[in-house]
Amino acid sequence: MADQHDPFGFDSLSLDWLLAKPGAKWHRHPGDLAAWVADMDFPPPPVVTAALRSLVDGGDLGYPDHLPDPSPARDAWAARCARRYGWSFPVEETRELNDVTQGIQIVLHHHTQPGDGVVVLVPSYPPFLRSVNESHRRLVPVVGRRSAASSTGWEFDYDGLEATLREQPAKVLLLCHPQNPTGHVFDDDELRRLVDIAERHDLLIISDEIHADLTYAPRRHRPMALFAPDRTVTIHAASKAFNLAGLRYAVMHIGPAVLREQILGVPDHLYGEANMFGAEAALVAWTQGDEWLDAVLAHLDRMRVLTGELLAEHLPDIVYTPPASTYLGWLDCRALGFGDDPSREFAARGVQLNEGPEFGDLGVGHTRLNFATSSHVLREIVQRMATPPVR
Repeated sequence: MADQHDPFGFDSLSLDWLLAKPGAKWHRHPGDLAAWVADMDFPPPPVVTAALRSLVDGGDLGYPDHLPDPSPARDAWAARCARRYGWSFPVEETRELNDVTQGIQIVLHHHTQPGDGVVVLVPSYPPFLRSVNESHRRLVPVVGRRSAASSTGWEFDYDGLEATLREQPAKVLLLCHPQNPTGHVFDDDELRRLVDIAERHDLLIISDEIHADLTYAPRRHRPMALFAPDRTVTIHAASKAFNLAGLRYAVMHIGPAVLREQILGVPDHLYGEANMFGAEAALVAWTQGDEWLDAVLAHLDRMRVLTGELLAEHLPDIVYTPPASTYLGWLDCRALGFGDDPSREFAARGVQLNEGPEFGDLGVGHTRLNFATSSHVLREIVQRMATPPVR
């Protein structure tokens, strides 16, 4: 139940309500506590729910009036980028998508050939790795490591990348910005370093910025396209920040003119059209959802700190660095002796986490924890993680 200190009820979730939810996160493993897939446990912003309900109640689910032109959500995203991030561009340089991964695969299809190298910072969001592998492209990893010298707790081996690219050329730098699963936020100096590498080795940059709005102060998100506008494809969605993943809507800006002509020049239905519900939800989220977003970010900030406190109390051998963005904790469980995939042991204890090895070789001995829930549920999750099963 919401109150003046928690107006949207983020810290008042009912565990019974969560366990009864039909979505994949809570339904796939009945009875277990769910802290895996990147959905928040909270209902979407009320303004979005009201807008979708109005669409249904209006009784007209026919063709939207804007067809064949893109939906107004595309214009709202462009306006939001200018207002929130100081990045302006002609809206005609964009294309609507079903999701971010679709955009990545479209760009890889147009810009690369089988065998071409794709640079990816690892550990990495699993669909990045699958997109490279299933497209028969060659993975060029940039190794990440925890670092006390970094303000986010993470650093990546760009010197090693330079050495690799001198021997093994690549065509694309595929960047998760902010980074998943580490929650690393790239500062201006780091973005300039990446652009410098991309220019020396003629790399197209694909920047997945889906977590941009989930960046914690004092860090701030800076779009890669501000630093390399003619070399960058930026892909974004409201799905992570506003909890709308199932509505399948994303949008991308295509900076390079030749690539833009190729992608926008395909037959108009080849890559699908935006669903009216997804587009409407994104439009309302981007234009009316900032009060909810500010509140959820403040709550998530408290949860990332609480995650560290609970782990220190119940599972002190786990290494955890509070992320600078996202609502995902990357847990190093190697000291626990739970093997390559510690999520299996935690599943036996009744908690579903993400399998670390799916994030690449650096995920061995790790797991990912989603802390986008209430403090009560988060306490239950960590306490159950620390309770050995009856064998």
